[in-house]
Amino acid sequence: MLPGFKLSLGYTLFYLSLIVLIPLAAVFWKASSLTWAQFIHTVTSPQAFAAYRLTFGASFCAAAVNAFFGLLVAWVLVRYNFSGKKLLDAIVDLPFALPTAVAGITLAAIYSEHGWIGMWLKPLGIKVAFTPLGVFVALTFIGLPFVVRTVQPVLEDLDPEIEEASASLGANRWQTFWRVILPTVRPALLTGFALAFARALGEYGSVVFISSNIPMKGQIVPLLIMSELDSFHYGEATALAVVMLLISFALLLTINVLQWWSSRFQGQE
Repeated sequence: MLPGFKLSLGYTLFYLSLIVLIPLAAVFWKASSLTWAQFIHTVTSPQAFAAYRLTFGASFCAAAVNAFFGLLVAWVLVRYNFSGKKLLDAIVDLPFALPTAVAGITLAAIYSEHGWIGMWLKPLGIKVAFTPLGVFVALTFIGLPFVVRTVQPVLEDLDPEIEEASASLGANRWQTFWRVILPTVRPALLTGFALAFARALGEYGSVVFISSNIPMKGQIVPLLIMSELDSFHYGEATALAVVMLLISFALLLTINVLQWWSSRFQGQE
């Protein structure tokens, strides 16, 4: 055992309790100020269910799209040399550094009916800004770096000679990707998906500007919680927060189990 283990463990538990456990316990304690009937009424109202559907649906779809395109972007950055590669690599981190409010205003301006992109989509009958589609676009924007930066180191460690060996044994490009590359990057890809999904669930700043924020149509759960707080309904706000916390924890736990299974399956191959 390393010297100082007990002292380090004590500081670790104290820090986690102060930063994570105590605030979470305070959320549950505040939600307990409601009666069980009030709690059920708050978290199962039609407005709450509409917000759940939009929040979790858009977050899952955005994370799934980012998993596909994030793998593609990481592959291009690792496997190919081209002019402007460093610039593209830096642009990937832009959603990390850009304030969420700035991202939301920018996306709303670009995808509005008179924006650079929205003006071309309008004749096609596609409206992005101030619709649920706008929520999906914002969540996709802020989630892409999580996948790219998680998968990229794994691809950098993947020896190209393995792909050459697969090709020499008669495998085509699709078979090489499916049987050689994907099993190697799958745990990292699932991790990136989980990070992007978790980030999207809690996003507020960028979504509030591009969403319509209309109850039952374009309202996400964080915005519904803010509405309850603005009305001084602290018990109702924390009740919604508890539901989000429990569902998010269950989903992330499922993804972690899938990641563990994928790593174990890869080790047996």
